[in-house]
Amino acid sequence: MNSPNKDEDDVPVKDPVKYGELVILGYNGSLPSGDRGRRKSRFALYRRAKANGVKPSTVHILNTPQDSKAVHSRGQHSISFTLSRNQTVVVEYCHDNDTDMFQIGRSTESPIDFVVTDTSGEGKEGEDPSVAPSTISRFACRVVCERAPPYTARIYAAGFDSSKNIFLGEKATKWKNPDGHMDGLTTNGVLVMHPEGFPEDSRQGLWREISVCGDVYALRETRSGPSRGKLAEGESSALRDGSLVDLCGATLLWRTGEGLLRAPTLRHLEALRQELNAARPQCPVGLSTLAFPSLPRSHSLEERQPWVYLACGHVHGRHDWGQRPERREERGGEGEGGVSTVRRECPLCRSVGPYVPLWLGCEPAVYVDAGAPTHALVPCGHVCSERTAKYWADTPLPHGTHAFRPTCPFCSAPLSNSPPGWTRLIFQGPID
Repeated sequence: MNSPNKDEDDVPVKDPVKYGELVILGYNGSLPSGDRGRRKSRFALYRRAKANGVKPSTVHILNTPQDSKAVHSRGQHSISFTLSRNQTVVVEYCHDNDTDMFQIGRSTESPIDFVVTDTSGEGKEGEDPSVAPSTISRFACRVVCERAPPYTARIYAAGFDSSKNIFLGEKATKWKNPDGHMDGLTTNGVLVMHPEGFPEDSRQGLWREISVCGDVYALRETRSGPSRGKLAEGESSALRDGSLVDLCGATLLWRTGEGLLRAPTLRHLEALRQELNAARPQCPVGLSTLAFPSLPRSHSLEERQPWVYLACGHVHGRHDWGQRPERREERGGEGEGGVSTVRRECPLCRSVGPYVPLWLGCEPAVYVDAGAPTHALVPCGHVCSERTAKYWADTPLPHGTHAFRPTCPFCSAPLSNSPPGWTRLIFQGPID
């Protein structure tokens, strides 16, 4: 049994402190191939048994490659800023007993705690190639959490590689700050948006770029532009509940440990599903009883799956009437996250528009409340609470090199260009 007076940081604890979770938007609860090891749709950050944080210490100005090798051979963490062929500034980092460090990136090498690859649903065929998603960096970013309350988590661009180095080459955007310390940006950048009042009274913040040393800047003209934006005075890299981190190919949502305690759970979402099905919604024409599939969601359409006319929100069963000659492929293939959108005329109100199956949003972290599933996002048909649908329809996410657009948090489908990006569902109850 651990004594409260003993140094608890050096031994495993039964109930470790949970700093928070990073959730990749677009996977609705799990990766298509399943969550395995460090490759999964969400990553929980717990206080480590022993601190592994680092902080800047010694600065070396090197004029020959041999000098650089001598510094790097010491086995310490360092950041190298190559100014020219003949000059490199190396900032050594020493151990920090007060912080824990977690690294995120595309690499599967051991320094990476959370392996993140390009999110499906972005850059579909037929889209403008200039806004195609860029590759996520192998060592994209790092999150440093304070081990003492309030357990503040801060985001930094770039992560240390297997040799414990961050290397910014000649072409990388870098500079010397007025106080003398070096800083820089990664090729495609790490963007952050801190919302205000999340989740109760959520208001979107401005998208910013985070530097390697954790300073906050306005966005560059394009994602990988050579010139940094203006320093955002007074703004911080400290993550808030609901902060979004974009790695140019995947967007992560940060939920604090405290925020997760207030968020709905999968059990709550399952109870809402059962309540919805218990009301026995019916197809108003076929009069068949409809039912949402059990959680976690199935990957194929079920016979009693509800479908919706997105233009008006009337919920029906699957049928073949009302088709219009024109057909537009929105998502490619049937099944969740891949629906061939057919324009249909609603038999109840004659509205013409896409007709798609409904899928319950299964990722609790993206909900801003625990409200009933009354609204569907357009055009993908993911169902969630009214406040959740409206929040994400009003939240533009980075796309490609310079574009922003609202995106479904459950499947990464671009939301409708014409407002509002959601529709209120109209169910018909049983006639008996």
